[in-house]
Amino acid sequence: MSTNSQGAATMTPLNVLIVDDSATMRALLYRVIGLADLPIGAIYQAPNGAEALKVLETQSIQAVFTDVNMPVMNGMELLREMAERPEWKDVLRIVISTDGSRLRREEARDLKVSLYVEKPFRPEVVRDVLSQIASADVL
Repeated sequence: MSTNSQGAATMTPLNVLIVDDSATMRALLYRVIGLADLPIGAIYQAPNGAEALKVLETQSIQAVFTDVNMPVMNGMELLREMAERPEWKDVLRIVISTDGSRLRREEARDLKVSLYVEKPFRPEVVRDVLSQIASADVL
């Protein structure tokens, strides 16, 4: 669990779910999210979409960062499942993937993805995205 109240003290803490089959990428995102200028509540992690669904069903999550290419259930399958569930309609969806093709981006847009970040990326990109979310009062 990580918190940061600098500059956004009036906002409700944001609970985040990181979905990636790479433990290294999950650790990197965990660290970067903790540095964002947002009050961060809990940061949950899942190695695939199926495990992510279990977290979404049991925890209050406001933002999901997901990879696309994962075993068991990939990121697009996860996003399709999220799009079908009315209780998750307001969850911010951010894709972080090596697959940045036009077709994949269009598919993500249709699934209400707020942002699509291609790997490799600079950690500042994710931090800046979270800061933009905070300043836009999306939450």
